[in-house]
Amino acid sequence: MQKGLVVVLALVLLFNYQVMSQGRDSLDIKIGQMLLIGFPGTQVDTAVLEEVRNGKVGSIIIFEKNIPPTNSFVALKKITWTYQQAAPIPLFVTIDQEGGKVNRLKSKYGFPNSITAAAMAKATSLDSVRFYGESTASTLAGLGININFAPVVDLSSNPTNPIIAKHGRAFSANEDSVILMATEFIKQHRKYGVLTSLKHFPGHGSSKDDTHLGIADVTNTWEERELKPYQALIDSGYVDAVMTSHIVNKRLEPDGHPGTLSDDVITGILRNRLHFNGVVFTDDMQMHAITKHYGLEEAIKLAILAGVDIMTFSNNISGSDQRTVDKVHGIIRSMVQNGTISESRIDESFRRIMKLKAQLGAKDVTASLKESLAKTQSELAAAQNSVKENRDKREETGKKKKKKSKKNKS
Repeated sequence: MQKGLVVVLALVLLFNYQVMSQGRDSLDIKIGQMLLIGFPGTQVDTAVLEEVRNGKVGSIIIFEKNIPPTNSFVALKKITWTYQQAAPIPLFVTIDQEGGKVNRLKSKYGFPNSITAAAMAKATSLDSVRFYGESTASTLAGLGININFAPVVDLSSNPTNPIIAKHGRAFSANEDSVILMATEFIKQHRKYGVLTSLKHFPGHGSSKDDTHLGIADVTNTWEERELKPYQALIDSGYVDAVMTSHIVNKRLEPDGHPGTLSDDVITGILRNRLHFNGVVFTDDMQMHAITKHYGLEEAIKLAILAGVDIMTFSNNISGSDQRTVDKVHGIIRSMVQNGTISESRIDESFRRIMKLKAQLGAKDVTASLKESLAKTQSELAAAQNSVKENRDKREETGKKKKKKSKKNKS
């Protein structure tokens, strides 16, 4: 715990030095840490690389469209490595690698075979979860991917659910079985230093609709027991992060906002009731459950005020307009400047994000921080010496002029 705190402090110190030495705006960098974006194609995108380098983006996400078709492992590793090297603060490099249908690293690219959560759960022991969890985690670690948006802890309570049950994404309809298997899946990831994020809070298992396509209302189908996996895993210390869902549940949110945009759901239930103080990611803000019912500014405002820390803009969903980093940055900055969102609220998310980033391969992060801090301190010292030398030269020149003036007068 103390080691983690040291790394957090080092990250914050590094952040402060970089702001000072490079003339960056601290609010812009804090806002950047709240943004997770996708990138086009199977190679490093120059525009995204520049946004990463300038601290305008704190996280990126990998989709199948980003997997180079040949020499896939090495080529993808080069991509993640290049982005990570450019980042002034370590990046979250994320992926949805659940297994089965939600599987970006397919065997046709040379990656290990994966199976669904439902298939893992059919085994008579936990060995299947352990095996596929470790296989996934070791692959991600080798690729430089440090957060897996898994496991799904939704309950498979509606067998006709088009987004969860249909694709075998849930371990079970029984909450205790979900807790048991999710814990083992997370343990395997932690062995390799890969963080995980539970999803989809506060429960997507009973839905009848797909939030990629529009509103999914679970007001009449959701059950209180859908919170049990979150509570148990939070209490046992196995939750690195949580991803919200865009489902509507008027029993939890009287105004009918999707969970992602609900203060009652995120702050009221997840933070105050379940006592989760870590990072909250949104599901994709470009899903039609959001974009068809909320404008970009309103969605961003509600999400941040609800207690979200990192918003996902994948630019990966057909029919959604492109959401540029500069546009989102400008919206958030404007809201801070006009008082709609307080800077202290931005600081809350920044601290949570820094704390989680401190867990990324502790030894490697600490070493890179020391190197970055030493370099930045050296640059600052050099700049200070240069200022002092120039000042001394001006003073010396001034003294000579005074002596010459006195001599001429005499």
